[in-house]
Amino acid sequence: MALRIEREAAAGVALVTLDRPAKLNAIDLETAGELAALWRELRFDEAVRAVVLTGAGTRAFCTGIDRGVEVPQPPSPYAVDDPLLRIGPKANDLWKPVIAAVEGMACGGAFYLLGEAEFVVASREATFFDPHTTYGMVSAYEAMAMAQRMPYGEVARMALMGTAERVSAARAYAVGLVSEVTEPGGAVAAALRAAAAVAGCPTEAVQGTVRAVWAAKEAARTQAMAQAPALIALGNLPPERQAELFAGRGGGGEPRVR
Repeated sequence: MALRIEREAAAGVALVTLDRPAKLNAIDLETAGELAALWRELRFDEAVRAVVLTGAGTRAFCTGIDRGVEVPQPPSPYAVDDPLLRIGPKANDLWKPVIAAVEGMACGGAFYLLGEAEFVVASREATFFDPHTTYGMVSAYEAMAMAQRMPYGEVARMALMGTAERVSAARAYAVGLVSEVTEPGGAVAAALRAAAAVAGCPTEAVQGTVRAVWAAKEAARTQAMAQAPALIALGNLPPERQAELFAGRGGGGEPRVR
């Protein structure tokens, strides 16, 4: 199992941990399936009224899709199969609040999860970045998810700078991506405290509020995401060229943290 789930029955909170620290909690096809199944399971668990999502270890919350995964693609220019599209709670019709707790790196495909969380708590050593353009890929779904949480210029800069720059927790807090910054190692505890407070409210009102806030941005997000497959098909380099760029990723020096 690539996920750990711990339930605090008294508080009504579940702590979900991406448990692949050796892979920087990157998501393979098995993990993607486990996430989707877990969100669907939690829909029916009346004892869980709020969820905290985090990654094992301190190096990374999640670094997106595992580069070792092969995703078969249909032979059509009109379709792109993306296994990360179904890993989020909203994609699985879960309307219980989810709080993300970020330690270390959160990048690329991690934004599918952050984009469907109610809010984000981060350690001051956390960093956020989007490596797609560096490796010859279009940042489509990821940038669209972050465009719902950050000002346009901040999203554009993060997506276009690739691995050359990382957004610090302080900057993420300043632009609204992060709602609370903690000392290193403190993100999960802070997120659990917030989740317990939310879980203490009547669940019908909480879930209705989650749905209402999501509805405020859902129409624009849905319309944008409909364009993503074509943009990816047109803009991505062939997989073998992406692999070449990824293999040479160490040549650019340390990324600047902003």
